Amino acid sequence: MRGWNFSAGPAAIPEDVILEVKNELLEFQDSGSSIIEVSHRTDLYTKLAHETKQDFIEILNIPETHEVLFLQGGATHQFSMIPLNFKNISDSADYVVSGTWSKKAAVEAEKLIKVNIIASSENSNYSKFPKYDEWNVSSDSAYIHFCPNETMQGIAIHEAPQFKKHVIADMTSVILSEPLDVGNYSLIYAGAQKNIGPAGLAVVIISKDLMNQANKNLPKILQYSEHSIADSMLNTPPTFAWYVAGKVFKWIKKSGGLKYFQDLNRKKAEILYEFLDSSDFYINKIEKNQRSLMNVTFNLADEQLNESFLNESRSKNLLNLKGHALVGGMRASIYNAMPLEGVKKLVQFMKEFESKHG
Repeated sequence: MRGWNFSAGPAAIPEDVILEVKNELLEFQDSGSSIIEVSHRTDLYTKLAHETKQDFIEILNIPETHEVLFLQGGATHQFSMIPLNFKNISDSADYVVSGTWSKKAAVEAEKLIKVNIIASSENSNYSKFPKYDEWNVSSDSAYIHFCPNETMQGIAIHEAPQFKKHVIADMTSVILSEPLDVGNYSLIYAGAQKNIGPAGLAVVIISKDLMNQANKNLPKILQYSEHSIADSMLNTPPTFAWYVAGKVFKWIKKSGGLKYFQDLNRKKAEILYEFLDSSDFYINKIEKNQRSLMNVTFNLADEQLNESFLNESRSKNLLNLKGHALVGGMRASIYNAMPLEGVKKLVQFMKEFESKHG
């Protein structure tokens, strides 16, 4: 029996998609072979890849000013690929450190470019997200980098940035959860393993203007422009992850698009946060207007009950609620594939656990 999977990533994939993949896995479209055996150079696969890209563009309403790339290496590879490509614009870049992942991005970038930390909440243990008016943006930096949703801390900034500079965002844990004005960003990147599909794939949305300014003296595999010329097939792509991503995109369209998921995700988060706020047994310290809608973090007031909470939740088929090792506590990731029913089951269990142990 499948459980309610609250994993932060690799995360739940829609059950309808998994069943469709299962039915096609042995043979794809009367080709005589599985999709995992099909060359990316065949007409069969290139048609699938093109359709997947077009669905993604349609879902996000991506303007023609931007290119979409499907790359390997996950989001972490972008931590170094970004400064490598754009340090020729300026020898420095602005980074906002709002949590563990943006800190990791800044540390990697420092090896390649001068990093200006223009805002940070590290001293407060990432208990808040620096607001835009707190960002000390440099006049001559190549770009501004930030992560609007910090998966580990469960903290987010929900307003779109408005800067007259190249803004780059790591949207791994928030992309496709709500409508997005792509025009506010010069580059958006996201690992696939949250709202897109299996791990191993990264999606990059990059403005053609920024791409054309990039460093041309890099190996081809590190140049966004070369991946664009090759339709993201400069080398063998993660074909299976790309295929499943395409299934997820069609599921999103069929379900009602990003407005549908925005409403659903807000409802799920509202139910969970309202319960947390009503209880002294559980604690969420994030400011209400900065709470993540994707990753709900909380602690038990009595941390000695942590193991009992995790053991009993697993017995109820509520899976992967343990917080990240660097943060502790609990974390319920409620991406698109988590139904409302799953969140209600979690709240019901939390009430019962509190009644039993409180």
